[in-house]
Amino acid sequence: MARPSILAIAAAASLLLSAAAPACPALIEGVPADRIKALSSGVNADGWIAEPPSAPPRSLLLELRKAGMTHIRLPVPADHVMPRFAAKADIDNRLRTVDAALKTLLALGYAVSVDLHSGEHFNALHKDDPPGAMTEMKNAWSGLAGVMGHYPADRVFAELLNEPEVDAAQWQREVEELAGFIRRLLPQTTLITGPVNWQRADALPGFKPLDDPNVVYAIHFYDPMAFTHQAHWDPSEPLHDITGLPYPVRADDPQVQRLREQLAALNKRKALAILDSATPDRGIDKWLEPAAAWQQQYSRPIIINEFGVLKAGAPRDSRLRWLAAVTAYARQHCWGWTHWEMSQGFGLADAITGKADPDALRALLGTR
Repeated sequence: MARPSILAIAAAASLLLSAAAPACPALIEGVPADRIKALSSGVNADGWIAEPPSAPPRSLLLELRKAGMTHIRLPVPADHVMPRFAAKADIDNRLRTVDAALKTLLALGYAVSVDLHSGEHFNALHKDDPPGAMTEMKNAWSGLAGVMGHYPADRVFAELLNEPEVDAAQWQREVEELAGFIRRLLPQTTLITGPVNWQRADALPGFKPLDDPNVVYAIHFYDPMAFTHQAHWDPSEPLHDITGLPYPVRADDPQVQRLREQLAALNKRKALAILDSATPDRGIDKWLEPAAAWQQQYSRPIIINEFGVLKAGAPRDSRLRWLAAVTAYARQHCWGWTHWEMSQGFGLADAITGKADPDALRALLGTR
């Protein structure tokens, strides 16, 4: 069977969006246009700060930059830069790694968002001791700001906290205090933040924008999970039992019907329930509509700074179709996007060769 062309996949992705492309929203002035443009297309460099030997090769970074990527999101593990969980010498080493990464990325022409990425120890503290968690967030940002302050504020941005695992009311109070603290450290830097509940699009309507106008609002997108997380890495996770699920997910699709029969025969009831709940899929535009409505209400810039599909079980053409549809929606609404991630389970590149998948790049960038 001939592999579908990327042009055909892009055309199919456009058909997945049920409405005509809206005009770009008029945004409240605050985030300079060149910074919004810099955040328009990017990829997460997960693992670089956590395990410096796993840093992406310069050749891959250069390849992605030449292809049209403008932004790198740099996750910094919170547990590694907070005094409660790490020794000063270890924190200093992490901050030096952040500094070296910024030097490399800025030299290649990227904008960079430094993301305080919550971890197991911090998440437990955040739930059990909110004042203690605030102290640790401020400690972490004091160190990170000390590094970031040496670089241009129009090229390096501060993402307050990835996927806060507390209730919405607590995070709303905290984010206002934390943003004010970081703003005093980095007066000109664009801040990035988002809601609770894994920063889903449907959590954004419950999040009030900050008084600070120089803020971009971040959501994450992995719907439907039955498709994006099929063949899950954890064998105890029901999504591990789903594999070969196409996108869009339609009940009358022979592949979907065969998969249902296989799961039923194996008595994989939880996986079958997940599959049935995803059939039929709502469509990219319906999943993301709550964020679009929030933007219409508040006129603030948005970025989808995590999205992707596990490669292990998803049909290749379906994965490309889904990626193309997400970024097409983002472009239609003038949102930025940052794919999760470079070279691991969701990655754009082959972990062995270190080279990017050209079809995935074309799907994301909307090019032929």
